Amino acid sequence: MFGDMMGMMGKLKETQQKVEETKKRMDTVLVDEKSTDDLLNVTVTASRTIKSVHINDSLLEDKEQLEDYLILVINKALEKAESIYENEIAAVAKDGMPNIPGMDMFK
Repeated sequence: MFGDMMGMMGKLKETQQKVEETKKRMDTVLVDEKSTDDLLNVTVTASRTIKSVHINDSLLEDKEQLEDYLILVINKALEKAESIYENEIAAVAKDGMPNIPGMDMFK
């Protein structure tokens, strides 16, 4: 019984390390999003840090339109980044979870 417990603890520690490595890797995964008319392009990391914003000069003439574009495009990019981040972390966590009856949390 103690051997199983030690094995599970080792597996959990290994999984925790893999999760941390995955979180660091998410800093290098880039998500690009653009407006439908390609006037605004945003790049964020999967860990949800804005890396770049490219604005077409025509948007600089209309502050309100630019603000709307920024909100829409950045939110779309962040949603995609969050989805990637959560899926990657869940995959690592699921792979590393010991098989404990009744603890099927990651189906």
